[in-house]
Amino acid sequence: QVNLVESGGGSVETGGSLRLTCRASGYHYRSYSMAWFRAVPGKAREGVAIIGPDGKTLYADSVNGRFTISQDDAKDTLFLQMNSLKPEDSATYYCAAGRNVSPYAGLTIPGNMDYWGKGILVTISS
Repeated sequence: QVNLVESGGGSVETGGSLRLTCRASGYHYRSYSMAWFRAVPGKAREGVAIIGPDGKTLYADSVNGRFTISQDDAKDTLFLQMNSLKPEDSATYYCAAGRNVSPYAGLTIPGNMDYWGKGILVTISS
């Protein structure tokens, strides 16, 4: 059974930091790219950052330079370090895994991902 479980969300003030964690189990994660998406009510889910099996990363323009995606050596835990947070970063954040996606092809669309976590809420107050 595949499981992706996010943690680390919460509420911080503008300019603050949060670190999201996603723990994966139940599939051969070393062959998968992993990504963070976010969604707010009324808007489509958008890609935030992606990391490939070789460690290649790619970020949305809106978070580039502020967010860092990484994995542990076992590649079963995904992180998103979020610094200099802004109110517009408020969203539900989802981690996802995709076998046939790659950061070399750009930030992928949600429909290309194979597995999803349930999401975790991040709220940035002004």
